[in-house]
Amino acid sequence: MSAQPTLAFIGAGNMARAIIGGLLNSGYPAANIWATATRTESLAYLHEQGLQTTTDNQAACAAADIVVLAVKPQILKGVAESLAATVQSNQPLIVSVAAGIRCDSMDSWLGGNTAIVRCMPNTPSLVQTGASGLYANEKVTIEQKQQTEAILKTIGIALWVQQEAELSAVTAVSGSGPAYYFFVMEAMAAAGEKLGLSPEVARELTLQTALGAAKMASQSDVDAAELRRRVTSPKGTTEQAILSFQSQGLEDMFGTAMQACYNRAEEMAEELAK
Repeated sequence: MSAQPTLAFIGAGNMARAIIGGLLNSGYPAANIWATATRTESLAYLHEQGLQTTTDNQAACAAADIVVLAVKPQILKGVAESLAATVQSNQPLIVSVAAGIRCDSMDSWLGGNTAIVRCMPNTPSLVQTGASGLYANEKVTIEQKQQTEAILKTIGIALWVQQEAELSAVTAVSGSGPAYYFFVMEAMAAAGEKLGLSPEVARELTLQTALGAAKMASQSDVDAAELRRRVTSPKGTTEQAILSFQSQGLEDMFGTAMQACYNRAEEMAEELAK
């Protein structure tokens, strides 16, 4: 990152630590990062890494060019309202990783006229292979968008959406998506055991196959459908499995499941805005 603004992470849970870890691994200066938590003990490890740590959210916010709100959605309103005076005085960029809280709600809680980026990361961010969807309100400058993107790219890919409602679709695809793959892995390993493999062999083959397929797809110049066709020989073994999936409506199952996820994300946004 060419620019090195001062960052303040309000909340030091798993996602905040993942982003901080990505920043440090990319060479971002630890002295330019603040982190807060309600208990000093929760900050000990980050303090040892050279970060500025405090239990005072206002102090961290006052020192920052970019404030990352990384607290639970259920408490974000109270945290934001407590920071409103400082935000209005200093006008930092606000980056929220709290699921479901819309920009207009945060803007209201923070006192108005606030530059806000909403980020929908996912749990593979914890191992620097995350996928984050980003949305910026109209107050965010081009430079601030570039800074936010650079921060999130330290833990994976970061893609912008043009409409805030699209973040619910991001939730359905990548936010909740890791659980879909874990479910498939679980089912495949169990099926392997039923076919006679030991639990250990079934698990390792399943995980390595998932890793290899994802790596092939990410590095290929053709789409997943073509990759599938290339390993599905006519009248072969793979074809029988694919035909079975199709006969049971696998594509429709995914569509229905992801629509349910999207609907719930929209419902939660309405609930959390109150």
